[in-house]
Amino acid sequence: MTHPFLDLAPLSAAHFASIEDRVAQLLGTEQDVVIMQGEALLPLEGAIRSTAGPGTVALNVITGPYGQTFGNWLRDCGAEVIDLAVPFHTAVAAEQIREAFLARPEIDFVSLVHAEAATGNTNPVAEIGEVVRAHGALFYLDAVASIGAEPVLPDAWGVDLCVIGAQKAMGGPAGVSAVSVSARAWARMTSTPGAPRRSYLSLLDWKDRWVDAGRKTLLHAPAQLEMLALEACVERIETAGLDTVMRRHAVAAAATRAGALALGGGLEPYVHDATEAAPVATTLRTPSGVIASELVARALATDPTLPLAAGGGALSKEMIRVNHYGVDATADAVQTSLAALGAALAEQRVPVDREGARAAVEGAWR
Repeated sequence: MTHPFLDLAPLSAAHFASIEDRVAQLLGTEQDVVIMQGEALLPLEGAIRSTAGPGTVALNVITGPYGQTFGNWLRDCGAEVIDLAVPFHTAVAAEQIREAFLARPEIDFVSLVHAEAATGNTNPVAEIGEVVRAHGALFYLDAVASIGAEPVLPDAWGVDLCVIGAQKAMGGPAGVSAVSVSARAWARMTSTPGAPRRSYLSLLDWKDRWVDAGRKTLLHAPAQLEMLALEACVERIETAGLDTVMRRHAVAAAATRAGALALGGGLEPYVHDATEAAPVATTLRTPSGVIASELVARALATDPTLPLAAGGGALSKEMIRVNHYGVDATADAVQTSLAALGAALAEQRVPVDREGARAAVEGAWR
């Protein structure tokens, strides 16, 4: 027995390159864009291991769990790491980056997450980029959660390594990802003794055997179904218009925030300032005495398809995440999620205003 997905002709190098070009257009970049055949952790780790090593002094900004991961990779590479951690309910400010440079002028690498879907905050990359560019450090950005939900402009912001994934706001597959690489970043890689070579983590392999060779022969067999899915989701964004897709996410975030506040019962936005809240997902703090993971479990019992999750680790006690991204960046997804949370709170005899929440979501969506 056969399946049509198993009988596709091999993906050609030209087709692969054309998908890279469309991703580059989505990023508005003239940098080289390399699509890597794995989830976004592949280029995220590969980019760090390719550009950091003994002698690197890295400023690692922590606004959520991924910043902690990047710091661990940097230390594994032998870099000296200066962690700049801010509370997860807020964002880092460009002035904090400037102060870090003043304290340690030898910093030559900055790692930052644009939007932290896990904690619901987003960082002002444009302003931070100005500071990093003025100092001359290499700028590494995780834009996996932000691409498609808010502007991501590596060239305009001076980002040297910008990693994206399609599985969140783009509404695409998790099995492929991409990274835009500046000329400065390529140069740093060639001068980094420990940069991976002959490795699945290697970006230099892609440069030597793919980019510099005219993108004629792929390094290995591509993940065909994931590549075609990536192409389809990029085409969907192109058809709708990137601004339209981003606006849908922004409205979903505003509606979730307004609806949660109207619902009451002690449920409130986890990120205090709306300007620091990520459009890709909204995090909510549960009222005292209510365990977030238990509340989410009750809500999902009514509908397992709702885009709800409890926070990870210790945050599972106090944080709920409404993942209104991709196909769930809709009024219906927001309404049903808040209705289910309201019903779960009511089961615990917590007074809520479900009609008020519904009206607030409708008002925000107009």
